[in-house]
Amino acid sequence: MASEKTDAPAEYPTDLHNTLSLEQTLMSMIRKGDTATLSEWAKNAPAIRGGVIAFDQLRQMKNLFIVSVTLASRAAIRGGMDADDALMLSDRYIQRCELMNTAEEITNLQFHMISDYTARVERLHIGSGPSQLIAAVSNYIQHHLSEPITTEQIATSLYISRTHLSARFHKETGTTLSDYILKEKTEEAKRLLRYTDKSLAAISAYLGFSSQSHFSRTFRKYAGITPGEYRAKHAGH
Repeated sequence: MASEKTDAPAEYPTDLHNTLSLEQTLMSMIRKGDTATLSEWAKNAPAIRGGVIAFDQLRQMKNLFIVSVTLASRAAIRGGMDADDALMLSDRYIQRCELMNTAEEITNLQFHMISDYTARVERLHIGSGPSQLIAAVSNYIQHHLSEPITTEQIATSLYISRTHLSARFHKETGTTLSDYILKEKTEEAKRLLRYTDKSLAAISAYLGFSSQSHFSRTFRKYAGITPGEYRAKHAGH
């Protein structure tokens, strides 16, 4: 398979199994759709070696690519990309990576993948950037997905009234805050169902649902199918 033609830096790290600082930097760029900063960063990207997780170097690079694309897809989802689209794109990149035979091909593909996710999120943001309040609400929810979340809690954390928050959120997004919270939990549930072997009960508890039946009803409402059906549909992908 031919190498991707990209402007990947010569010293671009061949994995994301590295310092927390670098990982957070890249994931933040993707989540924000910040292609300008990514381009500047790429010019002086540090060469950072990942921990050895396979004896064969090529296999190691492929394994670490899978880690990086999983992180990238999650960041893109948090940046507003549709979860199914982000995960489908992730699958395609993994399939392409598995067909590659050289370190250079994988390195170039990794940079191309990160740039692709960042650009897709950027396109979603153009002309529809959220206000600081909506961004703060989204940030709160993303950091508390594993807890029960109420409008009152968010309003308190932002020092505004629950009534004002609910009205502003609905006006700017066209959806209620309660709906948005449950949609975000459903998107996170999709990722856990697809990429982990956690049981439905464990996922339900992790996401702060009152019961597994509540989790299943919520998931079906927003995903159109049950959690079990979603996992079976994507098994082996």
